[in-house]
Amino acid sequence: MADLNYSIDMISNLILEAKRVVVFTGAGVSTESGIPDFRSPGGIWSKYDPEEFTIQKFLSSPEARRTHWKMLTEGGLTMEAEPNPAHYAIAELYRLGKLDCVITQNVDNLHQEAGVPRDRVFELHGNMQCAVCLNCHKRFSMKEILQQIREGIETPDCPDCHGIIKPDAVFFGEALPQTTVMEATSRSQNCDLFIVIGSTLAIYPAAYMPAYAQSAGAKLAIINLSPTPLDHQATIVIQGKAGEIMSQVMKKVNNKMSSRRKPPSISQ
Repeated sequence: MADLNYSIDMISNLILEAKRVVVFTGAGVSTESGIPDFRSPGGIWSKYDPEEFTIQKFLSSPEARRTHWKMLTEGGLTMEAEPNPAHYAIAELYRLGKLDCVITQNVDNLHQEAGVPRDRVFELHGNMQCAVCLNCHKRFSMKEILQQIREGIETPDCPDCHGIIKPDAVFFGEALPQTTVMEATSRSQNCDLFIVIGSTLAIYPAAYMPAYAQSAGAKLAIINLSPTPLDHQATIVIQGKAGEIMSQVMKKVNNKMSSRRKPPSISQ
């Protein structure tokens, strides 16, 4: 792996040269805000059997819905997490006019809270801050639903039509939101720099996005704690924590932009 300072300098140059940057984020960004991972050792699927959490079981069984809601409330997925330095660094890219959009596998709403406009965040797996009635499609805040659960309602239903209420996230066996996937695919194919942050690129179809970008001619940068299947195709790879690396990258970007804006000195 290249020297860290060199790698950070290289990514900063790629950002400065780019006209349209797409950032793709995974669980490695969320975990730095204290949100538990699903698949890592000690993660949620080491405590629960993922086979029990399919959309089919959720729809067909009140007992399965009780288990779902218990897992979601006890597992920390709906906790009051706050954005971390990685989220703020990505939002800084938007403020600098470099970021086209964020495509995320995360369901925590933290990119929006950090300052990326909602219409620039494409959530491939939904958003756990909301719930929806599957019958009349009324939307609820997750805080409202969790309050009902704390008051003893184990399987909350819609107050208007008594339909099943489901977290607005993609369950096993459930299709990804097609409009979101299509827009994310289009933006991936039309960027000139695609930055992966905190994803092992192991979950499909989400992990196709960097491949779409690269096939269309974009440069690929990867920042992740562990290797990914696309490391050998990337222009630059940094193995490290998302917040630490992105903070250094954006500091370098801002310093270089400031230097470029300075008027040349005039010799007397």
